[in-house]
Amino acid sequence: MVPKILVFAGSIRVGAYSGRTADIAAAELAVQGAEVTRISLADYPLPIMNEDLEHEKGIPENAMKLARLIASHDAILICTAEYNGSIPPLLKNTIDGVSRVHSDGGKPLQPYPGKVAAICSSSNGHFAGIRSAAHLRAVLAHVGMDVIAPQVSVPNGAEAFAEDGSFRDERLRKGMTRLCRTLIEHAKAFSTRYEP
Repeated sequence: MVPKILVFAGSIRVGAYSGRTADIAAAELAVQGAEVTRISLADYPLPIMNEDLEHEKGIPENAMKLARLIASHDAILICTAEYNGSIPPLLKNTIDGVSRVHSDGGKPLQPYPGKVAAICSSSNGHFAGIRSAAHLRAVLAHVGMDVIAPQVSVPNGAEAFAEDGSFRDERLRKGMTRLCRTLIEHAKAFSTRYEP
């Protein structure tokens, strides 16, 4: 089986280190034989999670689109930035919005439970976004995702990338290779892909 893996970053800033890391991850997954879908959360804007708004207007269409996307893949890989020691609000709001999806056209749809996931993090500091990654790992586990242990955390983002977009650091390159290999193995072994 060729695993389908969804990749996105938790920041939509132009040139964001998390976005550049997501590009590297997507390329490496493809090299290792996965079918990769690379998206930007900029294409799926959501209102701030608000149950009153949900009761009034229903689940936002972009939350449904993202839920279907996640459900239709074998695994996801999220590259997170770090804002004030935690997850960017865009990423947390997206996770929360999608968590409200429980059905699609009358059919059960739960995009998170049992879905294999991997995490990368980045920052312009020495700590490489590891606090954000730890918080993200806890959130993903809480919604029922199976988060693999290998993780790539990119420090000093302004100097981390070569002109061709690759990592300058061999340690990061090897880490990404290992993460992608593990994610593909788990995606094949524990797929919960939903076919509508």
